[in-house]
Amino acid sequence: MTSQHTAPTVKPVNPNFSSGPCSKFPGWSYELLKNAPLGRSHRAKIGKSRLQTAIDETKKLLEIPDDYLVAVVPGSDTGAVEMCLWSMLGAKPVDVFAWEAFSTDWVTDIVKQLKLPDTNIYSADYGHLPDLSKANPAHDIVFAWNGTTSGVRVPNGDWIADNREGVTICDATSAVFAQKMPWQKLDVVTYSWQKVLGGEGAHGMLILSPKAVARLESYKPDRALPKLFRMTKNGKINTALFEGATINTPSMMCVEDYLAALAWVRSIGGLSATVRRADENAQALSAWVNRTAWIDFLCVAPENRTNTGVCLKIIDSVFAQADEATQYEICKKISDFLEKQQVAYDINGYRDAPPGLRIWCGSTVEKFDIEALCAWLDYAWEEIKPSLKKAA
Repeated sequence: MTSQHTAPTVKPVNPNFSSGPCSKFPGWSYELLKNAPLGRSHRAKIGKSRLQTAIDETKKLLEIPDDYLVAVVPGSDTGAVEMCLWSMLGAKPVDVFAWEAFSTDWVTDIVKQLKLPDTNIYSADYGHLPDLSKANPAHDIVFAWNGTTSGVRVPNGDWIADNREGVTICDATSAVFAQKMPWQKLDVVTYSWQKVLGGEGAHGMLILSPKAVARLESYKPDRALPKLFRMTKNGKINTALFEGATINTPSMMCVEDYLAALAWVRSIGGLSATVRRADENAQALSAWVNRTAWIDFLCVAPENRTNTGVCLKIIDSVFAQADEATQYEICKKISDFLEKQQVAYDINGYRDAPPGLRIWCGSTVEKFDIEALCAWLDYAWEEIKPSLKKAA
């Protein structure tokens, strides 16, 4: 069948718009990994040195306070969050805020796995934030800074009390290096290499404030803790974890890849540059959304819209009248069409989110690729829309 529309003449140079694992940084190549100490023990001097460098560079580039601790941990961001939920919670009542898939996972862990009875759940539908004013300074607080599957982020940390009694546990995996973290508000921050820096998977980063360390040293949960979750030794924080002695064996190839990403961040101007790049990418996509009748943001409030995993919904009247199964099918067709054209990979919305598209705008993506993608999104919609009308 011949198309009735003219395809754009310019394609994105890099079609990788996945929200995780995310695109590698501009200029990345396998050559950057040639000095990885493969075949060597991560406990050897060279292995520990590379891990310590990863910790030190992370701390400098993210502008983390000197008295905070940073560690490389197993299990990606999920592993880092789980370590803290299982090791710290139960000392105080818990306020957990959820508004998309991953923050809802933490609700499940706290309520159904840890079975903490004194838990307050504040939730909101996709596209919205829960009422953050409900956070009680006397309680522990668990939340995601940036909702990866909804495109909704907290606008700031003003809702968290400086003089809080509890600890704040923040899953920031799609926010760090794209949004500045108010460290004085956060006691635990976790993220993974494969998100904003486009690193390789299976490794997480754990950042602890002095308050978090004090909790670990003063509170012993009434439950068994797997070895992978243990951060103390003889009642004191295990400082070796924060000096490159990981709990289990890390991939030194992945460590080298993370170091290359950190070197790229430093080369372009550090944290302010990566935040600016993500902002500019999100603004380019936003400009297209604002002038396009068939698409809109899933996030309702502009001040809460993320600059990384931007989630979009189709608002065309025919699409809105279709049943949900058809809507999911249409979004998948758009995603598959653009993948076949080698224009965009992995932009279908998250499986548990409402039907829609998700475009990664983080700092490793180039603005001109976002702009080129927008024209192709319009083209894809015009190509796919007739099948929606037939279904109706």
